Amino acid sequence: MNKINNKDLQSFKSWPFVQANEIINRNGGSSNFKLLEKKCIIFETGYGPSGLPHIGTFGEVVRTSMVKNAFETLIDCPTKLITFSDDMDGLRKVPENVPNKKMLLENLGKPLTSIPDPFEKYESFGDHNNQKLMSFLNDFDFTYSFISSTKKYKSGDFDDTINLILQNYQKILEIILPTLRSERKSTYSPFLPISEFSGKVLQVKIDEYRPKDGTIIYEDPDNNKKIETLVTGGNCKLQWKVDWAMRWMALDVDYEMCGKDLSESVKLANKICKILNKKPPVNFIYEMFLD
Repeated sequence: MNKINNKDLQSFKSWPFVQANEIINRNGGSSNFKLLEKKCIIFETGYGPSGLPHIGTFGEVVRTSMVKNAFETLIDCPTKLITFSDDMDGLRKVPENVPNKKMLLENLGKPLTSIPDPFEKYESFGDHNNQKLMSFLNDFDFTYSFISSTKKYKSGDFDDTINLILQNYQKILEIILPTLRSERKSTYSPFLPISEFSGKVLQVKIDEYRPKDGTIIYEDPDNNKKIETLVTGGNCKLQWKVDWAMRWMALDVDYEMCGKDLSESVKLANKICKILNKKPPVNFIYEMFLD
C-alpha cells in the first residue's frame, strides 16, 4: 500500500498532506499501513439543508477533497467521500430566500423531509435542498456519495448505534449536562422524539429511559399524553452532538473537518465515541474565512 518512502513524505508540508499523514499514522504509519476490517478510508462532510447550499458548503467539500487527494497520493488505498445531509432536522426558522413562507411557518418544527417543497418541484423541502446540493457539487465535478439522514434513520441502518447510545444514555448525559445552562439541563435528552400527533421533532423532558425495551417515555406537548416510543426506526432523532458521534460510529468515518464555531461540539462528540469504546475520526478545525 505504501506509495512513497518516509524520506519523501517529509517533503509534503502543506496542510492537506499533514492531515493525510495523521490518517496514515492512525492506521499504522506509511510503512505498516493496515485497514484491518475496513474496505476503505471514509471522509465525511456534513450539510444542514434548512437553507440552500452556499459557499461555506462548497468550502467544506473542497477542503475535505484536498485532504482525500493528498491521502491518495501518499497511500494506495480505496477512499470514499460522504456528503451527509442532516435532513431529518426540524425546521427552526423560515429562510428569507424562499417562496411560500406562510406554508413553511405552519410547518416549523417538523423534519425537513416532512415539509412540502415551497418551490413545488420535489416531494419535500429537504429533498429540494438536497437536490440543489448535489447539482451544486456535480457542477464542480466532485466525487462523493450522498447520504440522507432521514433514509438512514427510517431504514434502520442507524438502529444498532442508536440502541448503543440508549444503553449508555447516563454516561452521555454526564458528558453533555455540564456544558449546558441550568435551565436547559432540566429538559435535555440525547433523544428527540418525533410527535405522533404533530409530526414535529420534540425537545422535551424524557420521563423514563427503558434500555431493555429500546424505548423512552415522555409527555407529548401537543396532547398532554404520556407516550412510550421506540428510539429506533426513525421514531426519534438524536440531539446534534450525540447525532454527530452516532454518525461517525455507524458510518465508520475516518476523517471530518469543521469550522472553528463547532470546535466544542467536536470535543463532545469525540468523548461520546470514546466512552462507547469506539474510535473517533481524525478531525481538523479550520478558521472562518481566514485560511
